[in-house]
Amino acid sequence: MAYLVLEDETVYTGTMTGAPGVASGELCFTTSITGYQEAVTDPSYQGQVLVFSYPLIGNYGVDDRLSESAQTHTRAAVMRQARPAWSEWLYTRSVVALTEVDTRQLVRHIRDSGAMRCAVGAEDPSALLDVALNEPHIDFERAQLEPGLAMPPLALQVSTQEVLRFGSGPRVVLLDLGTKRSVIKGLMDQGLEVVLVPAHFDAEAIKSLNPSAVLIGNGPGDPAQLVEQIETVRSLLGAVPLFGICLGHQLLAHALGMRTFKLLFGHRGANHPVRDTRSGRVLVTSQNHGFAVEPGDSAEISMISLNDGTVEGLAGEGFSSVQFHPEASPGPSDASWFFEEIGDTCRSALISTAS
Repeated sequence: MAYLVLEDETVYTGTMTGAPGVASGELCFTTSITGYQEAVTDPSYQGQVLVFSYPLIGNYGVDDRLSESAQTHTRAAVMRQARPAWSEWLYTRSVVALTEVDTRQLVRHIRDSGAMRCAVGAEDPSALLDVALNEPHIDFERAQLEPGLAMPPLALQVSTQEVLRFGSGPRVVLLDLGTKRSVIKGLMDQGLEVVLVPAHFDAEAIKSLNPSAVLIGNGPGDPAQLVEQIETVRSLLGAVPLFGICLGHQLLAHALGMRTFKLLFGHRGANHPVRDTRSGRVLVTSQNHGFAVEPGDSAEISMISLNDGTVEGLAGEGFSSVQFHPEASPGPSDASWFFEEIGDTCRSALISTAS
């Protein structure tokens, strides 16, 4: 017998199926039917315990070529049922996992009560509750009062520590805050050279690379904590064509003087409808974020969620961003225009550096 214990003292029983041990983090859920391997290797899930709402996970096997990074990032996985090959894959990568959980009821509880701290393991529930309550990186109220103190920025934990180069062609600099491999592939498919730089790179360091455009990438955590990165984005505005995906979209909003807020349970999964406010077209998108941008007058709101009306895109002179993930292709090509826009911008830029 094993347990999932939430900070509100709700207890769910299950069976350990991945690696042994105890894991804790922010409890959230994804509605995607596929992409389970991509999810647990997505740096945006750093520090989280991920519940899969679909009842059978692992039903088409595993393939390391599908991983979004070189390692797993979810603290634990919680499922109704898991196929043996998938459970073995989690075990070999030291991911704590729980199966035989009533995930339907659990997801309903998260939707009603919100994302919260939790712990998973075969320990006594009272001991797991103590672990959950001592989880340090999810105290959002304190983090708002003391930025950078209560919740160490997760994005800085998953950023590259060195400059990496991929492909050839006009150059786009990608500020790495937890970039997925498929984002790099989407840019390379446009015939671009991608220069991946660490999160600590400032505007001058980025501009010294002579980019045709800059993309602020996706990643985990509260965007308001990334004070230095917000200043970097602010300094880049007007100096170079600027784009943002997910966390990058939120940082762009902050740089423009807008604000972000914590969603009750986030947007995670596929088939999220988003309307383009300019054309009226509705896109089928893939999403993974726990924060959203408050509407403001600093930029055109180019995209909105049809589920809850939150901001899904910003546009203005020299910049464009989306909250969803164009590289995930749930449409499957509804959002491919975003990478095409970056490619067209780079090819027509006054500075076009080939490697």
